[in-house]
Amino acid sequence: MTNEEFQHLLSRGVVMLDGATGTNLQQAGMPIGVCPEQWILENRQVMIDLQRHFVEAGSQILYAPTFTGNRIKLAEYGLDDQLAAINQGLVAISKEAAQGKALVAGDMTMTGQQLYPMGDLTFEELVDVYRQQAKVLYDAGVDLFIVETMMSLQETRACVLAIKEVCDLPIMATLTFEKDGRTLYGTPPEAAVVVLQHLGVAAVGLNCSTGPADMVETVQKMYEYATVPLIAKPNAGLPEWDGDKTVYKTTPEEFAQDGKLLIEAGAHIVGGCCGTTPDHIRALHDAVCQMTPKAPHASHHRVLASERQVVEIQLDGSFQVIGERINPTGKKKLQAELRAGKLDLVRAMAREQERNGAAILDVNMGTNGIDEKEMMLKAIYEVTGVSGLPLSIDTSSPEIMEAALRIYPGRALVNSISCETEKRKQLLPVVKKYGAMFIALPVSDAGIPKTLEEKHAVLDELLTDAYDHGFTPEDIVVDALVATVGAAPTSALDCMATFSHCKRDLGLATVCGLSNISFGLPDRMYVNATFLSMAIASGLTMAIANPSQDLLMNTAAAANMLMNKEGSDLAYIHRMQYFDKKEAEKKRQEEAELLARQGMPADVAAGESQQTEQGPVNPVYQAVLEGEKDAVVSLAQAELAKGMAPDAVINDLLIPAITKVGDLYDKQVYFLPQLIASANTMETAIAYLEPLIKKAPGQQDMATIVIATVEGDVHDIGKNLVGLMLRNYGYKVIDLGKDVPAGTIIETALREKASVIGLSALMTTTMMHMKDVIAEAADKQYDGKIIIGGAAVTPSFSDEIGADGYSKDAADCVKLVSRLLS
Repeated sequence: MTNEEFQHLLSRGVVMLDGATGTNLQQAGMPIGVCPEQWILENRQVMIDLQRHFVEAGSQILYAPTFTGNRIKLAEYGLDDQLAAINQGLVAISKEAAQGKALVAGDMTMTGQQLYPMGDLTFEELVDVYRQQAKVLYDAGVDLFIVETMMSLQETRACVLAIKEVCDLPIMATLTFEKDGRTLYGTPPEAAVVVLQHLGVAAVGLNCSTGPADMVETVQKMYEYATVPLIAKPNAGLPEWDGDKTVYKTTPEEFAQDGKLLIEAGAHIVGGCCGTTPDHIRALHDAVCQMTPKAPHASHHRVLASERQVVEIQLDGSFQVIGERINPTGKKKLQAELRAGKLDLVRAMAREQERNGAAILDVNMGTNGIDEKEMMLKAIYEVTGVSGLPLSIDTSSPEIMEAALRIYPGRALVNSISCETEKRKQLLPVVKKYGAMFIALPVSDAGIPKTLEEKHAVLDELLTDAYDHGFTPEDIVVDALVATVGAAPTSALDCMATFSHCKRDLGLATVCGLSNISFGLPDRMYVNATFLSMAIASGLTMAIANPSQDLLMNTAAAANMLMNKEGSDLAYIHRMQYFDKKEAEKKRQEEAELLARQGMPADVAAGESQQTEQGPVNPVYQAVLEGEKDAVVSLAQAELAKGMAPDAVINDLLIPAITKVGDLYDKQVYFLPQLIASANTMETAIAYLEPLIKKAPGQQDMATIVIATVEGDVHDIGKNLVGLMLRNYGYKVIDLGKDVPAGTIIETALREKASVIGLSALMTTTMMHMKDVIAEAADKQYDGKIIIGGAAVTPSFSDEIGADGYSKDAADCVKLVSRLLS
């Protein structure tokens, strides 16, 4: 199937997908805990009958049951060497069921292993895993691909890239979102649709998670940015416990009625996930088949995205700053750190620039004495770990640019592409492949233009080439080429002309390197600030600058307000409040230094000058808060050298810090990557400190906790994080792994005298085994507490099966255990 044929299918109206596979097969007798792919091959008629019923109900696209047919998942059953035969056989089953009346999509999903830097699996290893399965599915004759039930945007990117490197079949992609409206890894729906549609998927959306009514808001948020059709494949409501099994109680009629809301919200392609039967699909089809879906937007927003947020660049919006600090040019300290293989200063610069108001962070690793490619990739991982701002990738090497764009988990800005023949020939296809925006630099093979007219002519040539490659004006930001006014007296005026020409005549955003204008002049800050005001008034969209320069940032905020930019009045007030606070802190630090020079001890001087309620933040506390794993041990050693006891470092610094991290996670200030980074930092510190603690006579050990993913379930990301957090609070954690029988869990808990058992299950089909553990506990007279959690688990389910508590995540689990044991 070509993308044109896919578009033709969509032009006929709402497109119907199929319903659930797993829950229907279990109803038909598939046991929990078996390899679904193998069971289907051994019971092929059951699958054929189910999918034929879906086609009869109105499904136009069937998902081949290859969901977990990648080598990592199949290896859990010892079947990875049969990957080709298994996937080919499953596609054949769906094609037989379709009988030419429906298309067959090759179905791919997550591997269950965490990507670097949170796990050990590298991006290229994951792409290779997906590429292998995609090649087999393509050769087996699938009509298109579906990448579904994805919790990680980066893993979704890896799968999409792998498929595109195998074939040009249409790709649909759907993620699953938590109750807070984000994926498990913190991606909002807006970022998901922006990144994936620019990566080249034919349709994007969401599946699983919840029932149709609760999906409406997410679809609406996606539609605001969508230039491709949207997909919604909800469950038949939330799972409920009914006697000895989980059930979905949303009726086909209720499902269909709520499904109409999804079409109204912007969905074009609909179906059903967990709990939906052919009757649900038939009712949905009958309800929506005559509706006219909203068309995707004809043009896209001028927008960048990280894995955790989007940043819009509006021609008439507020002026924005691209933070320039992460660049070793002229920075000897940063150069030395990079040569030593360290990135502490890079992380600090990222945090500081975000605090000071940068909207985008430029990353440049160009300096002598390092492997620039290796350091660029490391820097991207480090910066995306500490900041949610989108990145501007700044390198003159096409090879390094491609490597950086490949692993960046968002939509980046490329800095930059010139009109030089070889550069644009190499870079334009690469930038298009990875869906990035780029800065257009009007420099040709002849060098920097000598006149304004020549500059605009070179720009026109570059734009023509870019548009021929499929770029639109919304993908491009023009660099006005600021020269120092000391050498070129008309430089500022020429720039104003370019800003105005790009905005009013070409509909293009603009950028400039702000400080270039004043090079070689005294008191440069005043020239820069004045130039900035003039430039904003002439249409400048953004500048590459240092956001810690308060005069520039304050000038920009005032200029936005005076030009009546939307929201600029409140933004100016907030900026001044931040500035006043920053100045007060600066004054306190100066007073402390003065007192210290007068002979007062540094810590006393800091206390004397500190007027805040909380006092100065301890470096160990801050290291945990910011996930500075490499620095935390040396910082803890410094506290010990001052006379602080090892247990005091843990109790007074580490535990309050990780508690604060948990609070930030609850408030959605932090997301899973930051939570894991902070937890790993604390674990590193505790591993160093615990051997130094002398146990007092009679002092009791902390409680023992046994954790496990229940039988039949092979997912353990959440459980692993729970174990990490509990260990950081001093508990002895025994992790039994995944797919653990009830008897093994209770035997271990009794033998180890565990006070608490923690059970995890991701799938609704395996939740019922939690009740088996509770029954086994009663039978073996285990008298400790049993707590449960997982994506499909709810507080009401916990009550119904008689568990002692439910936790929604790792941070909440620590609080729950503390309450139960107090």
